[in-house]
Amino acid sequence: MPSIENVEEDAQLLADAARRFIQTEVAAHLNDWEEAGEFPRSLYQRAAEVGWLAMGYPEELGGTPAPWKLRNAMTVAMARVGGSGGLMASLFSHNIGLPPVIRHGSAALQQEVVPPVLRGEKIAALAITEPGGGTDVMSLRTTARLEGDEYVVDGEKVFITSGMRADWLTVAVRTNPKDKGPGGISMLMVPGHLPGLSRTALKKMGWLCSDTAHLRFDSVRVPARYLVGEEGSGFKMILTNFNGERLSMAAMALGFSECCYDEALAWARQRKTFGTALVDHQVIRHKLMDMKMRIESTRAWLNAVSARADSGDKADKGSQWVAEVCLLKNHATQTMQFCADQGVQILGGMGFMRGTACERIYREVKVMMIGGGTEEIMKELASRQLGL
Repeated sequence: MPSIENVEEDAQLLADAARRFIQTEVAAHLNDWEEAGEFPRSLYQRAAEVGWLAMGYPEELGGTPAPWKLRNAMTVAMARVGGSGGLMASLFSHNIGLPPVIRHGSAALQQEVVPPVLRGEKIAALAITEPGGGTDVMSLRTTARLEGDEYVVDGEKVFITSGMRADWLTVAVRTNPKDKGPGGISMLMVPGHLPGLSRTALKKMGWLCSDTAHLRFDSVRVPARYLVGEEGSGFKMILTNFNGERLSMAAMALGFSECCYDEALAWARQRKTFGTALVDHQVIRHKLMDMKMRIESTRAWLNAVSARADSGDKADKGSQWVAEVCLLKNHATQTMQFCADQGVQILGGMGFMRGTACERIYREVKVMMIGGGTEEIMKELASRQLGL
């Protein structure tokens, strides 16, 4: 077990490397990618070459085991320098698509699916949400009926990140149509090339360089060996998967908040108004300090919740830990919302222009507050976990 000092040093080294990656591989192209609606597929391989895609995965599958402390350091740094939720969402969509396979898939399924994704050769995505369903997973209608050694899948999924070009889709399906509750739900790995799968690109307010899809399954025949775990165990997999997604989103939101602060501070120092730098006006300094207060409280809470996860404390006090993750996700995205709003205000007219990080992050706030569970759902789930 590495010492605290070593973990802190490793986290700093990772953050520095992540910043260099964004500066050399992303920064000069980001605005063009936003306009194009996607980034080059080759970026997955570049990210894989420096180890970003493999962080947190088992060595036997080509991964690099890492605690949340280190994963968060990478995420925060990339978000802070890049300032693009679309880039982060698609580049790391496997981090919500692969965990069910890692935790519950057979050894053969893991070997077939995971290593090529971690090498950047394949793209993985998670397909849970359905039209009209939202966070209400138990209402899902996509079915998978077993015929011989194949499942026949019919239904629709929507708002699927990386859905347009994913090679593997981790799909929530109802394998027992008579069971309308959680016991009828299973998880199935669906190869993206199968006949009967169609995809429609969705136009969004933000996350412009992330491809997002509406998927339709029309009698898609999936080999039965692609079932993840056992039939009827999918609902528990989904609930467990949400915790990691929300923790990662909190780290992203912290990085985006810092990105807004950095850009607003740099602008305030160089922009002259009424004969003096903008930052020399008390009202602007106070705005920056309001941003800083929220950023530091978010950082402290993220570190505390991540430390509990790394120590295994969540296993002993699962309900309380889940509540903390839900509330942290809300707090972090509210911090992002505040910092984006204040950043645009400090930049003034420039804050309304495409190409500034504050403008981009301002448009991306709502998907962070909705994705992974809305604020309202997070509060209700947290209150129930705490027995209120």
